[in-house]
Amino acid sequence: MEQRILGRTGRPVSVVGLGTWQLGADWGEVEDKDATAVLDAAVEAGVTFFDTADVYGDGRSETTIGRFLADNPDQDILVGTKMGRRVDQTPENYTLANFRQWIDRSRTNLGVDALDLVQLHCPPTSVYSSDEVYDALDTLVADGVIRNYGVSVERTDEALAAISRGSTASVQIILNAFRLKPLDDVLPAAKAAGVGIIARVPLASGLLSGKYTKDTAFAENDHRNYNRNGAAFDVGETFSGVDYETGLLAAREFAALVPDGVTTAQAALAWIIAQDGVSTVIPGARNPEQARANAAAAEHTGLGTEISAAVAGIYDQHFRSTVHPKW
Repeated sequence: MEQRILGRTGRPVSVVGLGTWQLGADWGEVEDKDATAVLDAAVEAGVTFFDTADVYGDGRSETTIGRFLADNPDQDILVGTKMGRRVDQTPENYTLANFRQWIDRSRTNLGVDALDLVQLHCPPTSVYSSDEVYDALDTLVADGVIRNYGVSVERTDEALAAISRGSTASVQIILNAFRLKPLDDVLPAAKAAGVGIIARVPLASGLLSGKYTKDTAFAENDHRNYNRNGAAFDVGETFSGVDYETGLLAAREFAALVPDGVTTAQAALAWIIAQDGVSTVIPGARNPEQARANAAAAEHTGLGTEISAAVAGIYDQHFRSTVHPKW
């Protein structure tokens, strides 16, 4: 699989990585053996980047990855975790003392002495501009407990604030065919600064898989059920913040662009990979077949380029007026 340098980490990662939110059982139950099988299949397909967080299954996702790393010491996997969502979301909680506690927990879960990449996990907006926060992160790098740090963001202005800092290695941001705003300013700024871009929610919580209908039912503990209106966290994380029925209509239009031999999900991932400045895209997978199919999207980057104009048209018709101003 094609490898790209992940910003200021200086390390190559596969253009298709693996998001592991679902391995924490926040999208419905996942057995440990099934979670391990997903990791195995992803790596066999060429994936070299795992994205996780300390809150995914309250550490379950990190622990699962930690066991995988211990069992596969020869695999060159870059693991990016995230921190900050285990406390009330006030800027005052983003302190060096708290960072140390969170990082020590993640190091234990992952079974490593130093974390490859730690990302602030969508903190309050003011945190992205705090000198004290970046000083604390620099201290942790100097102490050798983290190698690099980045941010995960909800909004483009937050991304731009982080990119302006000289040691931000990467920015993780929602980017998919239903969320085009990062193309305007964030990707060009990141590329100019040498900051990596990790594209998350690439299938709009599954809408861009082309498999959902208005009658699709989601499990009670699946955020696509309980967070439709943003009751638990930013609504932009669930179906990319788009109206579900409008998303179904747009997904059908997107699916019509996809040639035989390529799945709708693969085309959606290929479109992201084709965007200038993207380092890696991190779809989740519930089973090995999904992991392998997602990885195969790397073979269709040319298709992603071919359908870009049509994707922009779908976005302009259905989402620009409602989605573009928010994030």
